Amino acid sequence: MISQKAKYALRALIALARAGDAGLVTAEIAESQTIPRKFLEQILLDLKRVGIVHSRRGKLGGYYLLKPADAITFGEVLRLIDGPIAPLPCLSRIAYRRCADCRSESACEIRRVFAQVAQSARDVLDRTTIADALAQQGRAAAAVAEAEA
Repeated sequence: MISQKAKYALRALIALARAGDAGLVTAEIAESQTIPRKFLEQILLDLKRVGIVHSRRGKLGGYYLLKPADAITFGEVLRLIDGPIAPLPCLSRIAYRRCADCRSESACEIRRVFAQVAQSARDVLDRTTIADALAQQGRAAAAVAEAEA
């Protein structure tokens, strides 16, 4: 399960991608995405620190994507906000820890099954971008409009 903070980060990035070069101020993102403003400010600072977004001050100020939407993956954002994408500590690539109750990782049936789960999740998350999410949303809206016509 992903954290609420990760969901907010993804929603904020999708909103910024939708806004394009116009950018958005924190209040606009918070209101349109129903994200608590103080929490959103922390998230945007985290995203700014790693070079995903940038901000400008002044009349044309706000937040903007620093990286193109098609270069920001869900996996990248989840790892930044929530840490490793692994259901077991012994499957983590960046925070590996041997399970305390495990006699042999190579013989562990549970690890083998969850290794497949983890790899499948990583594959999807690492190839799905913010741009993909916007495109999927556009296709879904078109399908709804077509069904209503």
